[in-house]
Amino acid sequence: MTLPFSRSPLAQAWVGASLLLGSLSSLAAGFQLNETSGSGLGLAFAGGAASAEDAGTLWSNPAGLSRLSTRQVVNVVHLITPSIKFSNDASAAASQQALGGNGGDAGGLNVVPNLYLAMPVNSSLVLGLGINAPWGLVTEYDPAWAGRFLASKSAIQTLNINPALSWKPAANLSLGLGLNVQRMLAEFTNDVNYSAALLSAAAANGIAPGTANFNGIAAATPGLVSAARIKGSDNATGWNAGLLWDINPQQRVGLHYRSAMRYQLQGSVHFDNPSPVVAGALGPTVTALSNGLNGTALVDSGVSAEVKLPPIANLSYFGAQGPNWDLMADLQWTGWSTVQTLRFVRSNGSTLQSTPENFKDSYKLAIGANYRPGGNWLWRMGVAFDQSPVRDGYRTPRLPDGDRTWLTGGAQFRANANWRFDLGAAYIWAKRVVIDDTGSDPTGRASGRLNGHYNNHTTILSGQATWSF
Repeated sequence: MTLPFSRSPLAQAWVGASLLLGSLSSLAAGFQLNETSGSGLGLAFAGGAASAEDAGTLWSNPAGLSRLSTRQVVNVVHLITPSIKFSNDASAAASQQALGGNGGDAGGLNVVPNLYLAMPVNSSLVLGLGINAPWGLVTEYDPAWAGRFLASKSAIQTLNINPALSWKPAANLSLGLGLNVQRMLAEFTNDVNYSAALLSAAAANGIAPGTANFNGIAAATPGLVSAARIKGSDNATGWNAGLLWDINPQQRVGLHYRSAMRYQLQGSVHFDNPSPVVAGALGPTVTALSNGLNGTALVDSGVSAEVKLPPIANLSYFGAQGPNWDLMADLQWTGWSTVQTLRFVRSNGSTLQSTPENFKDSYKLAIGANYRPGGNWLWRMGVAFDQSPVRDGYRTPRLPDGDRTWLTGGAQFRANANWRFDLGAAYIWAKRVVIDDTGSDPTGRASGRLNGHYNNHTTILSGQATWSF
């Protein structure tokens, strides 16, 4: 039997509602990594654009390189462990599917390295190079969880190479400028409700809901699932610039700006479709419907998406309070409103999915202090409030973001004139956030309804070795 497969909006909507592509809030909200130095973590990165303690200042403000009088290498490793746990309140199963569980802990250990180099050329010019991962995280839910048709795994990896220079035109003023070359790799997976897609295709091909044939197809094909995976990559370039002004020998202010980064991700979408076999008279019809789905809506193809990562600006203060104490403060603005809609296009020009995100700009306020008890040790402490750009009505399980509070501490040991070592730790907890997500289908029949709340927290441990020579 040959059944012409319809490309009607109804058939496409059932498939599109199940795709991973409309739920990429993690791409814009969940993977910004402030963890860019070990010495800064213990302060919750307070005073980052003004402290200029080591070559790690290249990321937070390259103007601070001018304070370094010797060549320097900084190696950092961060161990970041988010805990992301969903609790069900009123979730509903997708059509023809079981509800599933809570998904376990979607977080896991992430290892994030940093490397910074500084080389003074003369008393007013210092060159630097930074290599780090400013964006990146992995979340993965247990199989067969309640939100599997919205998100299974989300993985983002970036590598940023940042050459920079610092110029000191006056005794109390330094300027910095850097170039950023960045590589992004992304992978997203989720299940697709194949059973619901078959019924949608049946209706689109004249098999009316409620008829014997329609009900027979429904009875013969429950629980069918396809797996969807999208992978993409691209390179982007941007810039950063800053200034550092010494108010007096004990106090200074830093201002730093990082430009937006525009990506045109190129990759592919792949579907692992089932091959339903139905006995009896409806068998040829189901086969024809399945072949139609596999050859049109659920077909592998190239895919692209434009993503604009936001600009970032920091205003920082550093003040020495006598021989034992330093106080720092930092206000960070991130222009997340660059992300309003995410649109994914197949290689033939057709839209695979277009989803509103409606992010808002966000702020992070941090306060920190250094304490020198004497000898070779220095102790650090910090606290921060970190605002989420995600609006409540647009939260998805890719990474269910919420406002966060940081509590941090750290220590530095100076082994000798050439070597010093930093340890930092942070505990970050998010306010309890709610989610009510049905994907692209407001009825929830394609993806189900994920209704509940999240309890999220993150622990970070950082180690840094600084070599001056």
